[in-house]
Amino acid sequence: MSMPEAVFRDPRSVPPRTRLLTRVVVVAARLLATQSPDRIRRVLTVLRRGARPAIPAEAAAARASVVAVSLTCAGREGCLARSLATVLLCRLRGQWPAWCVGVRRIPPFGAHAWVEADGVMVGEEFPDDYFRTLITVR
Repeated sequence: MSMPEAVFRDPRSVPPRTRLLTRVVVVAARLLATQSPDRIRRVLTVLRRGARPAIPAEAAAARASVVAVSLTCAGREGCLARSLATVLLCRLRGQWPAWCVGVRRIPPFGAHAWVEADGVMVGEEFPDDYFRTLITVR
């Protein structure tokens, strides 16, 4: 059984140059998302070198751009591609939020990927202790 979902996104809210760059990053993130968790972790560990930690506002702006240009990333099931695109876009700007993957602490089982800045989940509607973190690239 499927559940209807309404997703608000407006690609025009992102400037044209940023929109193009974000679309390229989303494609790269979707390709990276097809890899094993270990390979994703290794690739992100290499990419984060030399970047300064992102502050919540920078990570939120990158996430908003990703969600605005990609329907896949805007949906509830697009968390992996959304989180990867967010960290990649931040990296292009010289920043790095923490990339995290984890599972719900309470049943039923549910996996999720997100980004954190200053130890706080960015753009997520869940309490900070809702997930148990399994993989982190800080």
